[in-house]
Amino acid sequence: MPELLHQQLMTMARHVRDPEHHEPPPGIEARRLAVYRELFFGNVESLLSGGFPVIRASLPAGQWQLLVRTFYADYRCSTPLFTEMAGEFVAFLDEGAGELAGLPAWLAELAHYEWVESALLLSDADEPAHDPDGDLLEGVPLVSSLAWPLAYQWPVSEISPGYQPDQAPAQPSLLLAQRKADHKVHFSRLAPLAHALLSSLQEQACSGREHLHQLADAIGADRQAILSQGLALLVNLREQGVVLGTRA
Repeated sequence: MPELLHQQLMTMARHVRDPEHHEPPPGIEARRLAVYRELFFGNVESLLSGGFPVIRASLPAGQWQLLVRTFYADYRCSTPLFTEMAGEFVAFLDEGAGELAGLPAWLAELAHYEWVESALLLSDADEPAHDPDGDLLEGVPLVSSLAWPLAYQWPVSEISPGYQPDQAPAQPSLLLAQRKADHKVHFSRLAPLAHALLSSLQEQACSGREHLHQLADAIGADRQAILSQGLALLVNLREQGVVLGTRA
């Protein structure tokens, strides 16, 4: 009996997800099946519309519906949590969205940009142990777990129903997303040095001086000049709460 019930449930689930390719289970009234199909799809579409309002508004209605239906029917999520569905949708777009034709080239990046806000709002990450007054040059600077440096090929913060670029600009969009004490996520633009420094701080644990020397060598700049600018930048980032201080 448990095996039979499992088969019936799987038949029902496959039909509800993709009625065009899977027959309905026998013995269930067509009207009832239609209610189930619309109810489940409507919940998913509503969740994604709320999580990706710019994408929803920027795509033609038919294309958005097809995109959501393809995700709903074909993509296998790794989590049952509704709060993580937006992240699964981002992964779906990163993988090519089921090879759907005609999708804008900026779609995956815009989805990631929209997802970042909800990810930071829901984050329960703990800040690492740190010394808020530590020496930022000789100590190991630590970036807040609620501050994310971001880099995009497309101008994701500008895309809207009225602005949908056909070509990516020459310069990437360098941004900082940070959940502040007001429990809101704030986005700001980053200069190339600030983005490179924050990315370096996240990737390896070494002194602030070593980070700045490596950045200077990478761009062929004078170490002392970068050291002076970099220290001022680290101090400013600490004042903003982006850099917590140094490793305790």
